[in-house]
Amino acid sequence: MDTPAVERLRARFDVDYRPALVDDAAALANAVADVDAWIVRNRTQVSGATLAAARRLRVVGRLGVGLDNIDVEACEARAITVIPATGANAESVAEYVIATAMMMLRGAAYRSTAAVAAGRWPRQMLAQGRELSGKVLGLVGFGGIGQITARKANALGMRVIACDNAVDPSAALWRENGTKPVSLDALLAESDVVSLHVPLTPQTRGLLNAGRLELMKRGAMLVNTARGGIVDELALAKALHEGRLGGAAIDVFDDEPLKAGNSLVDVPNLILTPHIAGVTQEANERVSALVADRVAAALAR
Repeated sequence: MDTPAVERLRARFDVDYRPALVDDAAALANAVADVDAWIVRNRTQVSGATLAAARRLRVVGRLGVGLDNIDVEACEARAITVIPATGANAESVAEYVIATAMMMLRGAAYRSTAAVAAGRWPRQMLAQGRELSGKVLGLVGFGGIGQITARKANALGMRVIACDNAVDPSAALWRENGTKPVSLDALLAESDVVSLHVPLTPQTRGLLNAGRLELMKRGAMLVNTARGGIVDELALAKALHEGRLGGAAIDVFDDEPLKAGNSLVDVPNLILTPHIAGVTQEANERVSALVADRVAAALAR
C-alpha cells in the first residue's frame, strides 16, 4: 500500500501495516481478531476461519478490483462492507494489454539485446514481426478496463470487437468506444489478439478451455490480465508447444505463485508476469488513496 495512504490512515486510526502477514496464517488470524477494517490485496483470503476470527470486522478494503479472494456472501451476511478499488488501476491494465500485444506481434525482437551485444546480427530471423495497426483486438468482457483498452487500441489503428452478455448490444457505449459486439465464438475466430477482462466466477472458470482455444485463429495471441482460472493452463501450453497460437502474455494464474513443474514452465512464445498488470507507481497511488479514503469514510459512519 502506498506510504502516504497508510500514513493518512495512521493519523486517524490505530494501524497495523504488515504486508508479510499474508504468508503467516496464524499471525494473520490473531492480527484481525479485533480490527474494525481489513485492507488486502489479491493473495490474502478473506474467508473461512480467518474471516470468522475477525469478530469486530465492519469494512474490507480491496487494493484491486477482483473479489474472488473475498467471501462476499459471508461478508454480506455479517453486514461487512466490501470496498474494491474500481477503476483505479484500469489505465495500467489497458497499457499492459497493448504493450504485450505489440511485443508478441513483433516476435523475438525485444529479446535480441544479448545477441546483438555479443556481436551477432539476427536481423533476418527477427524481421518477421507484425504491426499492431490493422489487427483485430477481441475483448472478452467490456467493462471499464475493456473500454479503456478499446480506446487505446482504436487510436493505434486496431479494429476492436468484444463480447459481454451483461451489456446490451444496442448500448451507446459500443459506438462511443469504437467497438463491435459479437459472440464469444465469433470473437475467438476473428481476433488476432484476444484479451480477457471478466471476473472469475463459476460461469467463467475454464472459459478458455481446449475447445475454445482451438477456435482461435492460427497465430493469434492471448493476453490474460483477469484471473488465472479463466484459462485452461495445460491446454494453453499445448497450443503454444504445437505452434497453433502465436503467443500469450499471462499475468494471472490458477495457483499463485507458480509451483515447480507448472504446465506453463519452458513454454515457447510465452510472457509470464507476477500479477502486476494493474500495478504501476501511478496506479498504486490511486488504488491506495481511493481505498484508504473510502475505508476511513465507512468507519466514520
